[in-house]
Amino acid sequence: MKLGTVVGGWLKDVQPMAEKAEANGYDYIGCGELAHDSIQTMTIAAAATSTIELQTSVTIAFPRSPMVLAMEAWDLQAYSQGRFSIGLGSQVKGHNERRFGGTWSAAAPRMKEYIQMMKAVWDCWQDGKPAEFLGKHYKFTLMTPNFNPGPIEFPRPKIYLAVVGDAMARVAGEVADGVLPHGGIMTDKYMREVMLPNIKIGLERSGRTWDDIEIASSGYTVFGASDEEISKGLDGLRQVLSFYGSTRTYHDVLELHDLKYLGDKLHGLSLRGEWQRMKEVITDDELLELTQVSTFDNLPNFVREHREYASSMAFPYRADSAEATRDLMAEIQAIETPGIPRGM
Repeated sequence: MKLGTVVGGWLKDVQPMAEKAEANGYDYIGCGELAHDSIQTMTIAAAATSTIELQTSVTIAFPRSPMVLAMEAWDLQAYSQGRFSIGLGSQVKGHNERRFGGTWSAAAPRMKEYIQMMKAVWDCWQDGKPAEFLGKHYKFTLMTPNFNPGPIEFPRPKIYLAVVGDAMARVAGEVADGVLPHGGIMTDKYMREVMLPNIKIGLERSGRTWDDIEIASSGYTVFGASDEEISKGLDGLRQVLSFYGSTRTYHDVLELHDLKYLGDKLHGLSLRGEWQRMKEVITDDELLELTQVSTFDNLPNFVREHREYASSMAFPYRADSAEATRDLMAEIQAIETPGIPRGM
């Protein structure tokens, strides 16, 4: 099991964070794209490290063209000497139109073409294949020598896809190299009853198997050394749930747990700008319905029992008990999960 941590924030802070992650024995670094650019962040992380894998989680796709991201990922893969993979996310309609000033259309079919075009561009550069991708949303029919960087001596970057809806999960299974279940709102129940079955449908459509895709561990989880630490972790998760649970796009997750009323309540509060109150209205019972908890001592067993489908997971480094943390990391990293969901 690969273990990862995140870097981010202002670019001046990325180098020491990346160096520390590599020194602490992590397998990969991830970075999101909230208030700062993910590609620039990963470029600095690549310069600061030599062995750790690098992954955006995620880069928002639709405000950029597939060619732009194909070029950036190609350069970063070469610069990092084969350590980079790109995670793509669609974001929601409101952010695409009102924050990015872009356009919106049905996300899943558009994302499928987006990934297909990126791969077509790389096939052109690496293998000399003609520019012949013609889709409904994207077209790639021109590549002249001046604009062709040519092949690289490393594998093509892997493309991971962020998923929360059933259609996007099918797209991931069909065309992506890996799956990043939405970290902001995801439960083990939703993962097993909605995400994994739809990923399987996508795999079958493309003639692939579970061996052809990597899936990150997902579901609301809280780890701690004691009940007090777990309680603090749950309180932090309450803030995350209050934000993502207010977005109607994600209410299917809550509805599966008979908590759609909570999503409606959070959405109403967000429209009124009552951001602090959103966190306060989530009860302990509602939070525990959505969350799995584990002590650090039991974490290896938790991984074996509940994350058999996953090849990677985020892991919190405990600087106050560095030796014990490294021992625990080594034990989890030695776990070889089947990579196949139970019952599938």
